[in-house]
Amino acid sequence: MDAASEVKARLSIEDVLSEYVQLKRAGRNFKGLSPFSNEKTPSFIVSPEKQIWHDFSSGRGGDIFSFVMEVEGLDFRGALELLARKAGVDLDQYKSGPNRATSALKNRTLEALELAAKFYQRQLIVNKPALEYLTKKRCFKRETILAWRLGYSPNQGRALADFLTKHGFSADEMQRAGLASSYSGGARDMFRGRIMIPLADGSGQIVGFTARLLADEPNSPKYINTPATIVYDKSRQIYGLHLAKDAIRQSGYVVVAEGNLDVIASWQAGVRNIVASAGTAMTDQHLKGLKRFTSDIRLSFDADKAGIAATERVIPLAAKAEVNLKIISIAGAKDPDELIQKDLSAWQGAIEQAVYAPDWLIDRYKDESDLTSASGKRAFTDALLATVRRLPDPIEQEHYLKKIAALTDTSLEAVQAKFANARPEPRLLKKIKVEPAALDRATLEYRRLQDHLLCMTLARPKLRQLLHGLSSDYFTDGPARQLLEFLQANPDFKGATKVAAQLQPIADYVKIIMLQFEELYQDLPRDDLTVQAARLKQRLIERHVKTQKEALATAMQTAEGSDLKKLMQSADKLNELIK
Repeated sequence: MDAASEVKARLSIEDVLSEYVQLKRAGRNFKGLSPFSNEKTPSFIVSPEKQIWHDFSSGRGGDIFSFVMEVEGLDFRGALELLARKAGVDLDQYKSGPNRATSALKNRTLEALELAAKFYQRQLIVNKPALEYLTKKRCFKRETILAWRLGYSPNQGRALADFLTKHGFSADEMQRAGLASSYSGGARDMFRGRIMIPLADGSGQIVGFTARLLADEPNSPKYINTPATIVYDKSRQIYGLHLAKDAIRQSGYVVVAEGNLDVIASWQAGVRNIVASAGTAMTDQHLKGLKRFTSDIRLSFDADKAGIAATERVIPLAAKAEVNLKIISIAGAKDPDELIQKDLSAWQGAIEQAVYAPDWLIDRYKDESDLTSASGKRAFTDALLATVRRLPDPIEQEHYLKKIAALTDTSLEAVQAKFANARPEPRLLKKIKVEPAALDRATLEYRRLQDHLLCMTLARPKLRQLLHGLSSDYFTDGPARQLLEFLQANPDFKGATKVAAQLQPIADYVKIIMLQFEELYQDLPRDDLTVQAARLKQRLIERHVKTQKEALATAMQTAEGSDLKKLMQSADKLNELIK
């Protein structure tokens, strides 16, 4: 994967573009006012699915890089650097040469981490206190310890470093993998005297570790994690996803716990559609990653003050990510692990009885507020209306406004008035630096005719008969002409939802015109679509003829002899085309 691909993989196009354009959800896509023209009706479309944008008013479109190049006035390198900083991608890793250099660096890091995991596993077997901690205190079975590849890091300073050195790894490679730190005598183990919990990516490759102290020590954190590396990003790491994917798909929902050991305990008890975030710092990247498997997310953070505060922070993120967030309340235990050891059925019941996040929040604030006093009602409504405002559905908003009114013994009209008048400050969008280029309306219209005809014939193979007899000269040199020639050569191609291998060089163009089809023509009846396509073909030919005639008239003014004769022959061909 090269630097540009890495940046694209880490950033959502809608998140970046929303810094410049006020976007609103419109079905699967987002819409906003064009930043390139003074339009009043939104015609700027962003497709998260295709990771593409298109501005109908100006005819511009492309990917995340082309947009930043347009609005910031940057070349590709400048746009890459700007977006890399936003994505947390270190471009220095890609400066040494071709992509294989970065790939080799990642592979080397993964090899070191895999070898470290095996080393820690072997150390666990020979360390009786560590093994007893897992088997007796945590009640983990041998099969569970093996499945999650739990281990132990010796409290010796250089045990792992010496082991990796013997296997050909340098101190620099150990540090890049987050396994060692440097000191005057060389590499020193990052983790010492701790239970080692490997962190895997979605495919099961080890990308880092969480390390828990075996014996509590003053001034030492109970848990420490691998620092950010070329393969590990805390804000995106979902613990246990590689072992939970199938169970999530089968159950239709996912449980998110706070601790890694909570996940393991639940998995051992048979509730296997469970994962964990990196502590309580759950991010929108975590939610988006889980949304690929299910929109039903059930959160079970610890019942202490920090866990409750973290739960409240996730609720607005869930509304933004458009997932159905529910909260699992645990009674009689501080976390899932403790509850499972006491009563497995209680844990299963708590999951089934998870409460929709806004209802959970209402119950929480209701218990903390004096709803008989004016100040209590004000604080209660202040806290809840902010959450209600983030709900995307107006019916759902009205439901909670009525509930808030009933709980505060206030009229619905009063609550609605406060809801309407307490709109947040409008978000400041980044200023676009470039001035919109002067548009040649005739050229823009000509390109639109081509794009719209091609999007119809790409999406609806039965319309491709209209392409018969169309010369490639009628189309602008570049992607439009290449797509025409492809469709004429492959009339039965049915891969409109994917980009054919031959079209990879113009993949962005293909995605843009498919976005146009979805926005403009997808819902038209077939007969209406056929009529529209036929009209577009006629208009395209007429525009081509007009353009050619104007060019011929200009050329004839100065032509003589044989050149004039050739021009007259071209004029005759145009007249035949008109007929």
